[in-house]
Amino acid sequence: MRPRAPPRTPGSKALVRLALPSVPPAARCVSSQGVLGVQLVGTLLAATLLHRLAPHCSFARWLLCNGSLYRYKHPSEEELRALAAPQRPRGRRERWANGCGEDRPLWVPRDAPFQLQTCPLTAVDALGLASLTETLEPLLRPQGWDWAVPVVRLAVRAGLAAVGSLLGAGLVFPGLRLAQTHRDSLAMAEGRPLLQLLLHAGFLSPLLVLWFWVKPIARDLLLQPRPAGALLSDAAFDSLRLWALVALVALRLAGTRPHLQAYLCLARARVEQLRREAGRIEAREVQRRVVRVYCYVTVVSLQYLTPLVLTLHCALLLKVLGGYSWGLGPAAPLPPPPAHPQGPAEDEAQQTAARIAGALGGLLSPLLLRGLLSFLLWWTAACQVLSSLAGLYLHQRLGDP
Repeated sequence: MRPRAPPRTPGSKALVRLALPSVPPAARCVSSQGVLGVQLVGTLLAATLLHRLAPHCSFARWLLCNGSLYRYKHPSEEELRALAAPQRPRGRRERWANGCGEDRPLWVPRDAPFQLQTCPLTAVDALGLASLTETLEPLLRPQGWDWAVPVVRLAVRAGLAAVGSLLGAGLVFPGLRLAQTHRDSLAMAEGRPLLQLLLHAGFLSPLLVLWFWVKPIARDLLLQPRPAGALLSDAAFDSLRLWALVALVALRLAGTRPHLQAYLCLARARVEQLRREAGRIEAREVQRRVVRVYCYVTVVSLQYLTPLVLTLHCALLLKVLGGYSWGLGPAAPLPPPPAHPQGPAEDEAQQTAARIAGALGGLLSPLLLRGLLSFLLWWTAACQVLSSLAGLYLHQRLGDP
């Protein structure tokens, strides 16, 4: 009688694999998942820390509520009642028809000479409210998927078109708002040439980004061979483009307060427009027209800062993931795609996992990320230029808000 084989424990297979001299690619996938888990935990901890620090140290509170911005207070009902013409007393029959305890709304002349008082904006007021497809071809052709290359090219172009349309639709209203506040801030900065120069430079700064990212203009002009040599090397040109993005964000941030103050002054402009109209208006409607302005200031600040945050994040991602450098010297060469050698004891599932991990590692290469992030930066700057120029034309045609 043949002796029975000893039972195998569930961990015996794992122990045998651990004894192998080489680590299979599947283990590398598990380790990468562990690294992603650590990053997720770190992100949650950072979000919790920022949430705890928000009541004590907030960038939004410093930007809006540090005392440099002021809003207009609406006139009180007593002030409007004093300016209103005496109303005709109601008769007994009219009082019984409308109800004895019901008060009629207060109506005032639209050209009533009331004055708007200013006060600093507080936190309570603010709370009122083609290289892509070239990277894919080496992954598809060795697998015998030549037929999929045109399909992948079409899918990549369709995906970029969809992302570009969504991004452009989201940047339309910020561009229109920027045009309005830019025009009003220039009017408020009359007699201050340095501030006007800063506002003009911030408004036209996306044109510099477009100039740097159009290859036949900037690259050929700065890198064209000359008898004394080219002005810049390829690495220095890429670093200069990164610094141009940082300068764009800095110029726009420097003009944040004049733009927000120009928006808050819309309350006075609306009251002046109201005085040019004939007839009478309800007193509460006058108060609403003034209150709506500073209750919407947080949304206006988001419309102004969202393109800057998007541009700065894309620039930092381009520097890190694209393998660029802040210095003007030669950049480090791009790392080769990671190789995944097959071990002698790998089964079919491990080989498939290793093949997928290798394909993803080759897909998300620095070359592909350079192309994707460069397209996002160029398109963001183009949307800002087109929407702001269109808004400036519309506001010039429509006149006062």
